[in-house]
Amino acid sequence: MPYDPPPEIAGLSLAELADAVAARSLPPVEEWSPAHVGDSRMTIRADGTWTHEGSPITRPAMVRAFASLLVRDDAGYWLVTPAQKLSVEVEDAAFIATDMTARDGALAFRLNTDEIVIAGPDHPLLARGDAETPALYLGVRRGCEARLNRSTYEQLAHLADADWRVASRGKIFSLVPS
Repeated sequence: MPYDPPPEIAGLSLAELADAVAARSLPPVEEWSPAHVGDSRMTIRADGTWTHEGSPITRPAMVRAFASLLVRDDAGYWLVTPAQKLSVEVEDAAFIATDMTARDGALAFRLNTDEIVIAGPDHPLLARGDAETPALYLGVRRGCEARLNRSTYEQLAHLADADWRVASRGKIFSLVPS
């Protein structure tokens, strides 16, 4: 099946960004209760690389497919299908936010899986770490987060007010870890 990545987010209006988000069809993993629980032998490295038994998964379509099945709960990260629930080791965050744009009072982020996530009440920005080594994360879905890479963090910092806060969809987020 051919894959058409979404267009560059900088040129999209908020309505077009929202349409791109709505067009993403995800499997209904919340409805599945697989009997078999095991280990996928997969790791998502801190740089966003997915590996299986230590070897990188180099096909972006495979990473996108696995990412659509990923959930996080109190016990960790899981790939969930109707038949099985397999653990996944995650070194930092499940995704990397690689780009962002500000449109009409909203902040939209592109992930390393080409997904678009619009920050707001359902997708919060979270500041972690400390003043010396801050890290920003974006709530994505099903308990998973994306860490903002350096350039995306810098793009966001340029939008911050004097108190290092940004707003998206009516919600104010601090870029300073508490």
